Amino acid sequence: MTIEAIIEKGPDGLYGIRTESIIGRTCLGGFGLNVEEVKEDFFVCIQEAIEDAEEQGLPHPVFEDVHVNFTYDLPSFFNNFDMLNTSKFASYAGINESKMRQYKCGAAYPGTKTTKKILAAIRKIGAELSAVML
Repeated sequence: MTIEAIIEKGPDGLYGIRTESIIGRTCLGGFGLNVEEVKEDFFVCIQEAIEDAEEQGLPHPVFEDVHVNFTYDLPSFFNNFDMLNTSKFASYAGINESKMRQYKCGAAYPGTKTTKKILAAIRKIGAELSAVML
């Protein structure tokens, strides 16, 4: 089973995961103070949903067969990958540093064109890191 899940930072500063997937009769979600916590809570929710479905005699996946694809909003991405320096990343991506800091904290949201630039920079960094040999 593959679950498409979206991690977002809320206006209260907490993080949440939402998905349209259900297991048995249970809607899935998670909450936390940071991305690590929200992911942990989400996986606990999945495990509990599987247990509930099993108790109710409903079809359910095996926990080990559940794969989650996470999509991040920008504040969640930078919380999860906090080893990235926001200013250096902005320069690398060709984006104004001040705007990037606003995107990081959720004070502003990038348009489609800027989002594509950010995603292209993330993928380029990933490719460069994958090619490193030590």
